[in-house]
Amino acid sequence: MSERLTELAYLAAWRGVRLLPEGAAGALGNRFADRALKKNGRGVRQLRKNLARVVEGEPDEALMRQAMRSYARYWLEAFRLPSMSTAQLERKFEMNGYEPVHERAQRGLGSIVALPHSGNWDFAGAWVGAVAKDRLTTVAERLKPEGVYLRFLEYRESLGMTIIPTSGGDRNPQSALGEALDDGHVVALVADRDLGRGGTEVKFFGEATTFPTGPALLAIRNKVELFTAAIHYEEDRAVCHITGPVDLGTGSFRERVAGTTQRMAEAFEAGIRAHPADWHMLQRFWSADFDAPREGAG
Repeated sequence: MSERLTELAYLAAWRGVRLLPEGAAGALGNRFADRALKKNGRGVRQLRKNLARVVEGEPDEALMRQAMRSYARYWLEAFRLPSMSTAQLERKFEMNGYEPVHERAQRGLGSIVALPHSGNWDFAGAWVGAVAKDRLTTVAERLKPEGVYLRFLEYRESLGMTIIPTSGGDRNPQSALGEALDDGHVVALVADRDLGRGGTEVKFFGEATTFPTGPALLAIRNKVELFTAAIHYEEDRAVCHITGPVDLGTGSFRERVAGTTQRMAEAFEAGIRAHPADWHMLQRFWSADFDAPREGAG
């Protein structure tokens, strides 16, 4: 029953937020964010810990308020994005540095764009398809309940993306992504959370964590260029900066994967340091957090 209620809540938000004027939706999101900050639940407390590493000290309440409002803004935009026209998309999203990726796509050459959970990455994917007219493929984590996952799948496909499930699909995700690259697609991968903790260790803001190796593996195996993206919010739009390509390094295959992943992490770090409030990381992230007893356990 709880999974069904969760699905119905998502569906109600998906439909209801689109009916509100933009200003009213933004005000509603801010109220929810401020209320969540005041409640100081587990996600908020973890975000505070994560941002403390980014800003090298306890984040003040102004930063925390901005961060929670940024997170709420992402969800509100996700609910409203499928109903936006191309003109609205161009007005509300600014892309910088995309030219080398677009030129490769126009020549039938694939590229990988890796990015962290910052700003609105769905906006970037929608812009690639609707404005640049390039084909974009990405992966989707299987969420629970299944109904929510299917709605997210439908949502991203409605934005023009080709979606490959991380598990339970007909093909191995790496193979499917390799085929997309061979066909000249832009492969976009959100790559700062290592869900299975089986990736490669990197230094991130001076501390150890693991990052998924997917972007580096794909780039090296398929001999394609790997770019990174940093997305943040301005008052009236989301702004994306594409940088790279990342140096794929030399040495053994394992050394190249590890070095490329570290350089990708450093590019993410620069973007997050510039706009810490827009990094939506409300989960445990650094290795030390996973090694410590979980809050409330014991």
